[in-house]
Amino acid sequence: MRMYFFVPYNISEIQKGIQAGHASLEYARLFGDTPEFKYFVQSQKTWVILNGGTTMDADVRGNRGTMQEIEEMLWGGGIPYTSFNEPDLNNALTALCFLAPEQVYDREIYPDLPPCGENEKYGFEAIEAWVESVGGRKNAFLRELITGKHLA
Repeated sequence: MRMYFFVPYNISEIQKGIQAGHASLEYARLFGDTPEFKYFVQSQKTWVILNGGTTMDADVRGNRGTMQEIEEMLWGGGIPYTSFNEPDLNNALTALCFLAPEQVYDREIYPDLPPCGENEKYGFEAIEAWVESVGGRKNAFLRELITGKHLA
């Protein structure tokens, strides 16, 4: 199990860690009694801080930051998560935090669904079998969410 964070690209390196710390404490406050969090704290303790891009509430044209988009995806995906808005930065969204089991990040033990060839199509059963092999839809969603993201 690992604790993942998304932070904005344009804050200092030390601030990225501080903002992650704020979000982790909020996670402990809200989810500290869950078996997943207790297991994480007792035996794992690994943080992964990822570049979440920009942070911006929707403007008059509806444009918003990628941090807000990621938060909406976490919420829509039913993932337990916390966020932190920094008062000293105009209450900007500066961190998102969630736990992920090894099925999300260990691609050696839990490989990706192989890419489809030009003339191939996956049947529903094959896709469902892969989703189950990584622990269900939430884990499959989180795998997709972190794929291609870079460390902050």
